[in-house]
Amino acid sequence: MNSDFSAEFPYKDRIYLNNASTSRMPKSSIEAMADFLSKYNEYGPDSELSDSYVREHLDNLRKDISQIIKCRPEEVVLTHSVTDGINFVANGLKFKSKSNIITRGSNHEHPANHYPWVRIGHKVELREMQIDESGYFEFDSLKKAIDEDTQLVVLSHALFNTGAILPIEEIGEYLAKKNIPYFIDAAQTVGCIDGVDVSKIKCDFMSFNGSKWLCGPMGMGIFFCKKESSEMIEPLQVGGESAIFHDNKIVYKEMPARFQAGFRNWVGTAGLEASVNYLLKIGIEKIRTQNLKLAALMRQELSKIPGVTLFGPQEDKKRTSIVSFSIKDQNPKLVVKRLEKANMILAVREIFSKKIIRASPHFFNTESEILQVIEALRN
Repeated sequence: MNSDFSAEFPYKDRIYLNNASTSRMPKSSIEAMADFLSKYNEYGPDSELSDSYVREHLDNLRKDISQIIKCRPEEVVLTHSVTDGINFVANGLKFKSKSNIITRGSNHEHPANHYPWVRIGHKVELREMQIDESGYFEFDSLKKAIDEDTQLVVLSHALFNTGAILPIEEIGEYLAKKNIPYFIDAAQTVGCIDGVDVSKIKCDFMSFNGSKWLCGPMGMGIFFCKKESSEMIEPLQVGGESAIFHDNKIVYKEMPARFQAGFRNWVGTAGLEASVNYLLKIGIEKIRTQNLKLAALMRQELSKIPGVTLFGPQEDKKRTSIVSFSIKDQNPKLVVKRLEKANMILAVREIFSKKIIRASPHFFNTESEILQVIEALRN
């Protein structure tokens, strides 16, 4: 893999290792957004020509996303964030009386995939599985938690704090046999892990955003909703884009319009389309290989520093490129602040209640950048 991406990522003044939060964008994606705005205004924002132009971008992006996650284009709903998709399910699912939802341990989960489920706790029983420090749980604990009233199982594909990848395909196979709906938060995998295939995962719903590993703009998210499962959810919003008024009642349109009342981030669509195309040309599998190479180098060099504790799975195939660690007698917040003053961007996160430092390199980062950060940490 050609590791020189300086033409598309000419950002050399600051070393950016916080891609698990928000990634940098390729230069061509920023230019695509500027080009979109110029043409959109030239055509006349409310005109047939601009309408056709917008629809072309929407259709292209859905096709590109469907190519990555192996679904039908009409199952790709455009949102503003991963949180939108989670709330579509949490607040739209038609819960039965005495039903329950099964999730991982809450104090190890990202707030976006925790708070929405807690909030509906007055409607349903929330069952949390016991997990270890890496975030894993025993498959048997899931099987034991399931009963005839289980209406949904909620999991993250990979964890925001340790980078651990959960065995969601194996779980999906089991849940499909039980006919139990399945939701996946894929914010930490789509764009950096090949094989995020909804037909193999067998999930009904999946949410992720465009501004992390897909290198797209802020304000763009994707909600995958299996067409056959769309009737399970009552849309949170309704408008002329998503429904019609027929026989004195609201009738929702077909997917994906059903869930897209009021979506207007057209320029974000153009930017994400450009970013996704750029990643597809490189190849997600090649991106995964490069990311693991950078993460392995960082873990290897960190392990040589006295007082450093590494977190997450030891086996690289079981984690993303997230590298989480702590330094004995050092406050993670102060370490990250000092690194930023040296133009190196990492993040502070939590594993249970423990504050840790998180680095998350992406394919455009270099071994030289990793070694510069390591040297700064040594000092």
